[in-house]
Amino acid sequence: MTSLDELRATAHPLRLRLLSLLTGAALSAAEAGRELGVSQASASYHLRVLERVGLVRVVEIVRLRGGEAKRYRHEASSRRYDVDAPARTRSPEDEAEYVEALVAELRRRAGLRTDGPALSTDAELWLDPAVWRRVVQHVGEASALLHAAAQPPRTPGTRPVSMTAALFPLRTPR
Repeated sequence: MTSLDELRATAHPLRLRLLSLLTGAALSAAEAGRELGVSQASASYHLRVLERVGLVRVVEIVRLRGGEAKRYRHEASSRRYDVDAPARTRSPEDEAEYVEALVAELRRRAGLRTDGPALSTDAELWLDPAVWRRVVQHVGEASALLHAAAQPPRTPGTRPVSMTAALFPLRTPR
């Protein structure tokens, strides 16, 4: 699968939530559906979409009442970010669909915001390319740390947190 296939698969708010949920724990469609407040059928459909493009994988099959339940896990986000990897090529339409899914998910999360350590930044700046590469590398490392430390939902001593980052170079204005 290509990065474009991954982009299209993640251009849905529920799939973004599933990826986040499955970073901390392997869950079945029924378990994920209960946690996210959606039907098992809906969770199952979206998990199959994510599995097809390799963003989640089946890590366990459990027997339940004469049937089987697949437990899925998302591990891709905990990989180290490679600042030297080739840039993704996306159509403007695919990019817009993905951004809309991110906006919808950020709105949902903003409604759940509570007190505690937080950071928000927005910047459109001119930087030396070496500084930009360092910034992207550091944010990639922070993302990998966050995903590697993720715990199953409602683990005692944990609390839900949110991180949304979109770093990209811009065209030079005319």
